[in-house]
Amino acid sequence: MQARRVMAVGWSSFLAACVLEFLVFACVDPGELQWFGRALPPSRQLVYALSFFVFWAVTALSGALALLLTRSSAEINQAP
Repeated sequence: MQARRVMAVGWSSFLAACVLEFLVFACVDPGELQWFGRALPPSRQLVYALSFFVFWAVTALSGALALLLTRSSAEINQAP
């Protein structure tokens, strides 16, 4: 049951990160991005990859939190 929940969060957050990546980089050129006045790494692929993993982590955290908040008190207090 636990593996099923992990896969549900992981897969849905992966798909959400894909959509978010498409939407963000349809409007933003990674070559023009700056971080505190400094240019980001010169490789656009590196910017795409790093941002995808950040998007994936944030959406996974959001999904895991939503899953945690939907658990009943009996599930939470149940002995392992």
